[in-house]
Amino acid sequence: MTDTHVAAPAKTAAPPPDAPRNQALARAALLLLRGRTLVVLVLLILIFSAISSEYLTQSNLILMTKHVAINAILAIGVTFVILTGGIDLSVGSIAGLASMVSGGLLFKGLNVPGGTVFFSVAVVILIGIVVGALVGAVNGVLITRFKVAPFIATLGMLYVARGLAQLHSNGGTYPDLAGSAARGNEGFHFIGVDSLLGIPVAVWIMVLVAVAAIVVTTRTPFGRRIFAVGGNERAAVLSGIRVNRIKIAVYVISGACAALAGLLLTSELGAAYPDTATTYELNAIAAAVLGGTALAGGRGTIIGTVMGAFVIGFLSDGLVLVGVSTFWQSVVKGAVIVFAVITEQAQQRLQSGLTKRTA
Repeated sequence: MTDTHVAAPAKTAAPPPDAPRNQALARAALLLLRGRTLVVLVLLILIFSAISSEYLTQSNLILMTKHVAINAILAIGVTFVILTGGIDLSVGSIAGLASMVSGGLLFKGLNVPGGTVFFSVAVVILIGIVVGALVGAVNGVLITRFKVAPFIATLGMLYVARGLAQLHSNGGTYPDLAGSAARGNEGFHFIGVDSLLGIPVAVWIMVLVAVAAIVVTTRTPFGRRIFAVGGNERAAVLSGIRVNRIKIAVYVISGACAALAGLLLTSELGAAYPDTATTYELNAIAAAVLGGTALAGGRGTIIGTVMGAFVIGFLSDGLVLVGVSTFWQSVVKGAVIVFAVITEQAQQRLQSGLTKRTA
């Protein structure tokens, strides 16, 4: 008989004794990073309320929330675009153009053969939003049909829309948008000045836009396709998604939201001027990124974007309240944007590492 030798089973390396603890710490850090916007918002409120007794008063909270509403609506529209992996730098200028078109209709009406036509406030608001949507559609067509990079297409539209706004009144201002009963165009102040149940109408509009956006992004096939396009455009094409249509649609949504924000700002000011919402696109993008929307696309939430807008708004108003110079305000805002991008990338790396460990 011959001796047979049976190989001993290979021993698997035992995980280090502190591995479960390290993994638990990593999960806790990931949870903290995911909720960073809420953490920053709470810290801001605590810090500014400790510095100034006026910060947490009811009147100041309502005023700050009203300021947030305009940027939040802009940011919600921009979020749709960023989720697909795009960018929209033209939203501030679109807001200005919609402001001038609507302001012109209220102030001087529309000249037609045989006289001048004045529209009701509801029709004027609708026309302004349609103008924004049309400009957004042009952005979408440039990007999808003519293959212009989103950054370049929307940067060009930033200048085009602002120039059209200036041309509309030859650089002038439409100073009185109160309307008159004889013209049937009174009441434009309602959306930007008036309140319902003690809360500004602009805030109610922000809530409605946010709820609608949440439903669209989380409960509809269109919303799932947006995330699919941003997550992996090639895979989306192969799965039968009409990517170009999705991209055009999100730029239309962004343009419409920008126009609505411009109308709210114009109503609040009581006048329309060509430089309305200048540089507002930067705050909108900052709010989306701070809220956890990945610039590469495919990941983000509307709730996070709204919270990001609250952080930007509460930070800005808090700095003004405590008397910080406007120059330092710009520095702080820039630092917040950089911080948001750094933490977003840290979240990606940590989440990727946890996925590999558990695989």
